[in-house]
Amino acid sequence: MKYNNLYLFLISLVSAMGGLLFGYDWVVIGGAKPFYEVFFGISDSSILQGWAISCAVVGCIIGVTVSGSLADKLGRKPLMLLAAVIFIVSAVGTGMVNAFNGFIFYRLVGGVAIGIASNVAPMYIAEVSPPDVRGRFVSLQQLTIVLGILFAQVINWLIAHPGEPAIDSWNVQAGWRWMFWAENVPAGLYLIFIFLIPESPRWLVKANRVSLAAHTLSRIGGQDFAACEIAMMKTTTVEHGGFAALLSKRISRLLIVGIVLAILQQWCGINVIFNYAQEIFSAAGYNVSDTLFNIVVTGATNVLFTFVGMYTIDWLGRRALLLFGAIGLTTIYAILGLCYYRHVTGFAMLCLVVAAIACYAMTLAPVIWVVISEIFPTRIRGLAMAISTFALWSACFVLTYTFPLLNKGLGASGTFWLYGVICLLGFFFVLYKLPETKGKSLEEIEKEL
Repeated sequence: MKYNNLYLFLISLVSAMGGLLFGYDWVVIGGAKPFYEVFFGISDSSILQGWAISCAVVGCIIGVTVSGSLADKLGRKPLMLLAAVIFIVSAVGTGMVNAFNGFIFYRLVGGVAIGIASNVAPMYIAEVSPPDVRGRFVSLQQLTIVLGILFAQVINWLIAHPGEPAIDSWNVQAGWRWMFWAENVPAGLYLIFIFLIPESPRWLVKANRVSLAAHTLSRIGGQDFAACEIAMMKTTTVEHGGFAALLSKRISRLLIVGIVLAILQQWCGINVIFNYAQEIFSAAGYNVSDTLFNIVVTGATNVLFTFVGMYTIDWLGRRALLLFGAIGLTTIYAILGLCYYRHVTGFAMLCLVVAAIACYAMTLAPVIWVVISEIFPTRIRGLAMAISTFALWSACFVLTYTFPLLNKGLGASGTFWLYGVICLLGFFFVLYKLPETKGKSLEEIEKEL
């Protein structure tokens, strides 16, 4: 069937702009880290450093908790509007504060927006996309995340003046503030564009607003496509949702799969490379200026290989990419840990870090968002995705908070070996527990699973 791919791309891209803000907000702190730590006087406290990085995850958990049931009750679009407003408040506030507690507060606020956007955007895209291109379009969420990461890395690199952090330097007094304020540009555009996209047709059918759903689906694939899709949707939205449905044997089994995959995406360890780039590259022998450039290199790699994942997910399938990613990261971490153990420094370490990011970007990063957006029934998709995303951000909090402690206790080598063991366990879970979902409509997946 022929689809209006331009229209589908545009509405999916607008929804996925929440991912760009998610990626920017999540990673901008990595470049600002050497400077705000000096400003707030926390350079010698591993606990406060870990809290400054990971506190946003607490906000993410709050955002996910709020967004799950509200997305099922109010729709997907109002939640995206709310996320856009909160992103703006967080960006303005984080750059204005002069006290560490105020910095933490606005990072928590930004985390709420990340939690909402990370839950609702992939759900929305999955619900508007036809089966044979759904993986590619849902992967737009991951593409915009990595573009946001790259955007943050480039902004950090351009804003930071050369030289080491010093209390009286421009970097410490003002530079890190502009790194956060720059987020207002994409956040403002996101707020405007959200008004221009339709509500999810699957949510509209569930809410008995069938004519509006038919209008959107007709623009995507024509009237015959709309009639067929609505007929299928009506067969799977007659049952009641809510927490009671999650307790059924069928749904709870899928929920476990979603939760484990969400945790795997975080505990595979890639996010610490972005959040703690200074420590990782410092241990590999790089100074602050070289580290900021290396961060841009890793961001560009992330974007490039996300495209590889987008164009293979509907061809190779979700399961094959996840298996490749898990075993690939296991192998890379084994070598990376050995190099840290043998005190290898320089270009070889950068190559290994780039290889790990490339492997992650084309496999676990986009594919897990796709899987958890499509395996749950429509009537409880918002709630079930919220629980999976809650698990994801809870795992992310543990990851980011514990890295300084693990790095201090186990060393860089032991820490990456630990992440490798987790990836190996993830490989066997996917091998034995995850069914393939490529090329199937959400209603077909619901009936089969």
